[in-house]
Amino acid sequence: MNNQSKANIIIFDGACNLCNGVVRWLLKSAPKHTFQFVAFQSPCGQALLSQYGFPLEELTTVILIDDNGISTHSDGFLKILGKLPKYQLLSGVLGYIPRVPRDVIYKIASRNRVKWFGQADRCIIGTPQDNPYSNTTSSI
Repeated sequence: MNNQSKANIIIFDGACNLCNGVVRWLLKSAPKHTFQFVAFQSPCGQALLSQYGFPLEELTTVILIDDNGISTHSDGFLKILGKLPKYQLLSGVLGYIPRVPRDVIYKIASRNRVKWFGQADRCIIGTPQDNPYSNTTSSI
């Protein structure tokens, strides 16, 4: 990954079915070149987590890195949603809900996501020759 642009990098758990499902949905829904996806387990994901001071062993939140900084938890999800033309209004409306209740719901889902949705054998991004959590980023 080059360091010249930090536009819309999404760091996600490549071993989580829910996370992979959201990435799959974003691949279909977002205008081309809107996002770059990085599995946290990949070398690039590990480097970004280290660079920004996040734990390397486990990811408990989606991380959006864009020109405005870093967003996590429900703020990160709403900012991602807000970058999709069809969902900007929904993102704005949900943004009026105070962060604390939004994050409580987000953290419950995050804690239970593998239990509820299962664990993936392979990350959605990458090619079959890549390791299971992708050694590259994927852009849309």
